Amino acid sequence: MNKLTKIGASALCGTLAAFSSAQAGDLSASGGADMTWISLSDQVTGAPLGIGSNVSFAGSGELENGWTVDLSIANTNLSAYSNASVTIGVPGIGDILFNQGGSGTGIQRMDDMTPTVWEEADGAGLSATINKISGTSAGPTIEITPSGLPDGLTGRFAWSPDSDGSSSIGDKTGGGSSGPAGSGWDITLEASSDLTGVDGLTLYGGISQVDQYVNASTHSGDRDETVIGIKYAMGSFTAGYQITDEDTGLTATTNYENTSYSVTFSVNDDLSIGYAHTESDKSGTSNDAEADSIQASYTMGGATFSIAEVNVTDGAYSNAATADMDATIISLGLAF
Repeated sequence: MNKLTKIGASALCGTLAAFSSAQAGDLSASGGADMTWISLSDQVTGAPLGIGSNVSFAGSGELENGWTVDLSIANTNLSAYSNASVTIGVPGIGDILFNQGGSGTGIQRMDDMTPTVWEEADGAGLSATINKISGTSAGPTIEITPSGLPDGLTGRFAWSPDSDGSSSIGDKTGGGSSGPAGSGWDITLEASSDLTGVDGLTLYGGISQVDQYVNASTHSGDRDETVIGIKYAMGSFTAGYQITDEDTGLTATTNYENTSYSVTFSVNDDLSIGYAHTESDKSGTSNDAEADSIQASYTMGGATFSIAEVNVTDGAYSNAATADMDATIISLGLAF
């Protein structure tokens, strides 16, 4: 890891300089690379070798008034700028996150929270092309994680003025591209064993509503999403189950109901194995998209070896012969 020290917090978020002078802060860089091999059964694999890389920057600082500032910038494959966020910690209020329209905010972080040893059932390299909940995450989002909640309870409130519009990268301008979605909000709650009173038990859920431009041809209403799930860890086993529901507000497609469940087992500190399943019921069609995956992961120092057997049925809600696929994916991930 490369580390640059004594970078002022005002360099992380210049607009905060007007509130209070900054103490010394830190800026660190970390990265990784992964090489994958995929083999498709009864399909044309094409070029089976994949290579990915990423570099992440994390900055932190503290203002004289006690506020904390954290910066996160992700730069992924082929130098693609993927996400940036600034989190301001205000004593007595909580954390306020400003996100530029990347994943991992609001209800989107719960699109599939069932436990895995590597990736989601359809996320290891062969996708069932399932429509999943996204909330406001596609647009620039402000998310508040209030302090002062009961021990074991984490609540978040996310709001976006344009839930599918890209954010401007300028510091004094708005704008950016936009789609039919308007402002929206997400509320999520997670209750750990400190609140549930059962060791290893976690409950979570969330709701989202996004305004949409309504017209007769494509959109007939707003978008509403819900999620509820449970995870339980006992010894070396962890199991999870969740359901989500999305009313898209689209004239042609009204509703998606998704179900996911999984179980993982830690053989030792380095080796884990698991099974995961996800399926999606799209209204108006009898073709439920499904994915099953058996995975194993072994960590040795900064290297992680992973393998997944994935089976997809009716991918993209299609009954075509090509919508049923099987794949074996092998990955070597390196962190530095």
